Amino acid sequence: MLSYEPLWETMKKQQVSTYTLIHQHGINPRTVHNLKHNQSITLYTLEKLCSILHCTPNDIVHFINEPEV
Repeated sequence: MLSYEPLWETMKKQQVSTYTLIHQHGINPRTVHNLKHNQSITLYTLEKLCSILHCTPNDIVHFINEPEV
């Protein structure tokens, strides 16, 4: 399972809003929706977010191990 909690913390620290991602950096609003709902994004988008925020993937996404059934 994915968690984008690190992204929101990174954005808050850098004072970058979702509005800024969409309107200044061309991130698709659907992608922002996916991020808000912990859904998958492409590696291209991950790379673009890292470039925008000057960070690493660890500053954007956290993988959560799901318990085995």
